[in-house]
Amino acid sequence: MSADVVILYFAGASTATGLTEETVSLPYIPFPLTSLASHLESLHSGTDLGKVLASSRWSVNAEMVGDPEETMLNGGEEVAVIPPVSGG
Repeated sequence: MSADVVILYFAGASTATGLTEETVSLPYIPFPLTSLASHLESLHSGTDLGKVLASSRWSVNAEMVGDPEETMLNGGEEVAVIPPVSGG
């Protein structure tokens, strides 16, 4: 059984994918948040998304994730990719 999550892309993640939002099917549930980066990279191969995700943080349902190791996705969540902010 699979379920969908809505991914929100900001800053460099949006630039890499050309999207601000997309619905992604999880391969199985519960799905570890720690596996989401590689899943998204596979959906957007040939982009710089992997580099962006390597330094990004996550938010699930508008709450910043402190420890991605402890977060499981079950479908229906809104997951935001929060790249590092650069100033200038």
